[in-house]
Formats: sequence, structure tokens, C-alpha cells
Amino acid sequence: GQLGVVRLRIRGGEPLLRRDLPSLVASLAAKPWVRDLALTTNGVLLASAAADLKRAGLRRLTVSLDTLHRDRFERLTRIDALPAVLAGIDAARQAGFGPLKLDTVVMRGSNDDELPALVEFARDIDAEVRFIEYMDVGGATGWRPDVVVSRHEILVVLTDRYGAIEPIEEDSSAPAARFRLPDGQIIGVISSTTQPFCRTCDRARLTADGVLLLCLYAQHGTDLRRPLRAGASRETMLNLIQA
Repeated sequence: GQLGVVRLRIRGGEPLLRRDLPSLVASLAAKPWVRDLALTTNGVLLASAAADLKRAGLRRLTVSLDTLHRDRFERLTRIDALPAVLAGIDAARQAGFGPLKLDTVVMRGSNDDELPALVEFARDIDAEVRFIEYMDVGGATGWRPDVVVSRHEILVVLTDRYGAIEPIEEDSSAPAARFRLPDGQIIGVISSTTQPFCRTCDRARLTADGVLLLCLYAQHGTDLRRPLRAGASRETMLNLIQA
């Protein structure tokens, strides 16, 4: 908070695997400088956790959902868990989270034929779907450029289906460009591959092992855990982060 951080997002890996996650959420929500506290999950364990997270003070939820087809879901994730994810989404709505965000990584030949179906699913559950260009994160996913479906292509498909789409002008550092469909529904597109948003990015990532990264692609970060456990003063820690 002293260094200007006012928005926190808990993500993974999969954060719902963490023991005593509601306790962590409660301790973060209690900080007076936290203006927004969100969590991104794959949704598999969400059904049993949603109510506890809401009670602990979590304000917003994003669920990763790349397909509405059970067989595709299992092929993409190697686990037959689409019913569990859908149950988790329903539990989150029942717990009072809303509107939810749905994150969909669009991949040519895998799920690019589902864009309208995902838009309509999001409409039915009062969520905002955000289509994400398939991005190369250090080569870990076997990324290939021919699998990328660009923001332009996504908008063409949706325009053909729904009519003229209006961009929403926002003064925001958020990675998603947002658009309004003719019926008023809002969607987002994160074009990290074809139109990177590095110039306006103000985000940092603290890994589970205490390394501060200023970019998802960073090769090196700043180890905060070691000096903290060695007894470094608050002033020393602040200086490390500022540097």
C-alpha cells in the first residue's frame, strides 16, 4: 500500500489448492489499503469454496473456461471436470459473486468455433467473457503462431454473428480491451500476442516462493522471501521493492 499497490489478484497455478485460502483472503481483505481483491481459478474446486471465499471478503472472481464441450475440456486440460467447473460457476453466483468474468484462451482448431456459444453462455449467467489470444509463455506450452486467433479475427466472427461492435473507450491499465455488442452485452479481448499492452502495463507478480516479477516474460526477479526471513527491516524491504 505504501508503494501504490491497491489492487490484488490471487492466481496460480490454481489458488484453490492452497490450504486455508479463506484465511489468506480474510487477512488481505482486512488491509485498509486494499481497494480491490480478486481471484482467478480454473473452477474445478470452486463449488465447495465459493461461499467461504465470499464470507472471507473476496470481492471478484474470474473463472478460466476455454470450452463448453466436455470432451474438448478433457482433451485441453487432461481432466474430465467441466461439470465441476459449471457447478462452481453456479455456486459463485449463488454466493453473490457477480458479475463474474470468464477467461477463454482462443486456439485455432481447438475452440475457435465456440466464440458465439461462449458469448451466449456469459450472457445467460450475467458474466463478462474475455477472449485471450493464445500467447507464448517461455515456450512452456508448445506455442505455435499458427494457432493464434487474433483480436481482429475474433471481432470479425462476432460482428458477422451479432452486428456492429462498438469499442468502449476507457482510461484503464487493464489488459482487456472491452467492446459492446448491439444488445448491450460487454465482452473483452486480451490481445497479448498481436497488440501487446506493455506500454500501459502497471502490474507486478509476486510468486508463491517470494520472487517479485515485473513482467510475465521476466527471466529474473527480486527475491523478497530470503531477506524477509533473514529479518530485514520494513525500510529495507521497501527499498528492495523500489529499486
